[in-house]
Amino acid sequence: MSIARLLPLLLPLALTACFERTQASVADAPRPVQVVRVELAPAQASRAYAGVIRPRREADIGFRAAGRMVAREVDLGARVKAGQILARLDTADLALALRSATADLLSAEAQSAQATADAGRSRILAGQGWTSTAADEAKQAAARSAQERVASARAALALARNRLDYAELRAPMDGVVTAVVADPGTVVADGQPVLRLADAGALEVELALPESAVAVAGQSAQVTLWARPEEKLTATLREVAAAADPKLRTYAARYTIAAPPPWLAIGMTATLTLAAPGGETFARLPAGALTDRGAGPMVWVVDAASGRLEARKVTVQAMQQERVLLGGLREGDLVVALGVQKLDPAARVRIAETRPAGV
Repeated sequence: MSIARLLPLLLPLALTACFERTQASVADAPRPVQVVRVELAPAQASRAYAGVIRPRREADIGFRAAGRMVAREVDLGARVKAGQILARLDTADLALALRSATADLLSAEAQSAQATADAGRSRILAGQGWTSTAADEAKQAAARSAQERVASARAALALARNRLDYAELRAPMDGVVTAVVADPGTVVADGQPVLRLADAGALEVELALPESAVAVAGQSAQVTLWARPEEKLTATLREVAAAADPKLRTYAARYTIAAPPPWLAIGMTATLTLAAPGGETFARLPAGALTDRGAGPMVWVVDAASGRLEARKVTVQAMQQERVLLGGLREGDLVVALGVQKLDPAARVRIAETRPAGV
């Protein structure tokens, strides 16, 4: 057969050889893996509890005298100064009582002067033998009794003056009126509440702590307000109840806010966060990152530069349904999160996705 006849048969074979390409082996390609970046934290995370802003000191204010209230000088929410007049009583009856006490004192003083004079004359007559000793002793006793009646009348007069002064209800401290109990025209008794006054300069967070938080209640705390979540205030524990509430099984606690800002108001809703106690830190990872190849619990740590794997032994602090708390890792380590049972130290990997350990 001639060369001319063979060329059509050899040409397809030559062209096929020119278009053949070398195929890379799939087994040699790095495997894509999803990793989590280790963030170390205490085993016990910070705890947050809802509370309410309350004044440290709050008192019901009432008149120290009975009578009909004729005026109230302040309204709900008013800020008052110590000594400021808050309300007034009708002073007619109190003025009459003062006049009566004045008259009683004058009468007692006159009787005392007479009894003292009689006692002096009786003493002279008894010394001269003109009267008996018993009669003289009676005169002396009458004089002393009259002097005591004068002292009693003076005390009654001072009390009447005080009660007249009590007709004006004055603020015992700087504060804000948080409640109005009685209005003008009300007949009030001694000590009956008329207003409620709170010290607005000393504010606290009142909240209920569960049993598990009582042990760390004294840790440093931060307060954020729902009205201004960007503001963070520092608070310290002032008191915690010695016994739990019988129904809720919680402990009432109060945290004092250091240097409360002017915008902070009584009754605002607050969130108090207790810092996690210090101590050993651990990594919180997905449960799928943990494996055991017969030598104890371990995870695969990835070298981002080379794509090589390192089998890192770990200690298990706690296990949950989806999370594990592990020791033996360093901050920033990249740990394979999924498919760890299919890896071995000789495998080469590439990082397809990195996410925080808490996600």
